[in-house]
Amino acid sequence: QAQLVESGGGLAQAGGSLRLSCAGSGTILRLNAMGWYRQAPGKQRELVAIITRDGITNYADSVKGRFTISRDNAKNTVFLQMNSLKPEDTAVYYCVAGFAPTDLSSWGQGTQVTVSS
Repeated sequence: QAQLVESGGGLAQAGGSLRLSCAGSGTILRLNAMGWYRQAPGKQRELVAIITRDGITNYADSVKGRFTISRDNAKNTVFLQMNSLKPEDTAVYYCVAGFAPTDLSSWGQGTQVTVSS
């Protein structure tokens, strides 16, 4: 397992921005793919964005054009820049990592993002 430590998040107004960071440690291969899931109250956990070590990205349709995922491979850190936030973006955001986008076995503790209207 990789260890993931998230930072960022908090409260923003609709239309505002927030930035999440997640620093990974442990077996490097378990950090090949890193990204974010989220879970809103009463809803299932869903993919937000994933990025591979080679920079290949995948976004949920609901965040395309508003969120940008990036990573610093030297520091094993992944970032999520969230712009044009909407109240429906309110959720607990979890950092994830694994061998591949289809093999995400490590999860962070989660960070709350709340967007007010």
